[in-house]
Amino acid sequence: QVQLVESGGGLVQPGGSLSVSCAASGSQFRFDSMGWYRQAPGKQREWVTTIAGSSKTNYADSVKGRFTISRDNAKNTVYLQMNSLKPEDTAVYYCNAQFRSLSFWGQGTLVTVSS
Repeated sequence: QVQLVESGGGLVQPGGSLSVSCAASGSQFRFDSMGWYRQAPGKQREWVTTIAGSSKTNYADSVKGRFTISRDNAKNTVYLQMNSLKPEDTAVYYCNAQFRSLSFWGQGTLVTVSS
């Protein structure tokens, strides 16, 4: 059974940095892509960034230039480095992994940007 476990969320001041990670276990295959979504209070979940097996990355316009996604295939782990954080980045961040038509989700980690 595939499990995705996020870690690294927390409280950070505006302008600060934070890194979250997601470790996958239980998979017998390499994911086609891994990525991050987020859900702010009272809002729908939105896509943030994706990294493909080829290491090609894509970012939502709202985080482009501030967030960086990376992936360690040997560890089946994906990382999200978040810089220049804004209060509007406050959300629960969910890890997502895709294999063919299958989609897996982590339980989420809370990132709060506040002074």
